Amino acid sequence: MKLHWGPVSPFVRKVMITAHEVGVVERIELVRSFVAMNQANPAVMAHNPLSKIPTLVTGDGTVLFDSDVICEYLDQLGDHPRLFPSAGEPRWTALRWSALGSGFMDALVLWRNERMRPDGHQSMPTLQAYSQKVDATLAWIEQGVDAFGARPFSIGHVALGCALGYLDLRFDDLNWREGRPRTAAWMRAFMQRPSAQSTHAEVADKLLPPTEQKTG
Repeated sequence: MKLHWGPVSPFVRKVMITAHEVGVVERIELVRSFVAMNQANPAVMAHNPLSKIPTLVTGDGTVLFDSDVICEYLDQLGDHPRLFPSAGEPRWTALRWSALGSGFMDALVLWRNERMRPDGHQSMPTLQAYSQKVDATLAWIEQGVDAFGARPFSIGHVALGCALGYLDLRFDDLNWREGRPRTAAWMRAFMQRPSAQSTHAEVADKLLPPTEQKTG
């Protein structure tokens, strides 16, 4: 398998954590692919017309994109506890938290891009709206993370960890842990997982590009 990959995308990290958790990371060739909102990448577009990462090309040439689709595909490979529960309340809970984490990442990438605009070109209503959304999301997580954290590890945990990791990577000025002890404790435990440590190193040791595309 080949994965169009970038070192700082939280959506790529979600796929890579999944690959580590299900034991298929050695079967994936990483193809460094830069994408941006204002620049199409022809090499990526040859497989994904949206020019977004992650994009996976499977062994038989099938192309999959959107991180959730790729993660669920990888979850079907091999014999391991499923990150995507098959049915019932466990499945809907995992998917709800996965949607929250992925939506949180979407908001953070867009918020960061707005914050990086030159002075005089930023939209203050947009900045304020994203600030409110981030605060509300963190409050929602703080309220429910203890109960969710006690559940078997799932794609919801992966997405949540990647979103909080992106906060650490790009928004260290927010000090998001202050006043949120349960979420901070959950993140400390998450970062003890080998999959989280391996993918964190892939991010921290790379030269960070100035912008990322909103990817999914």
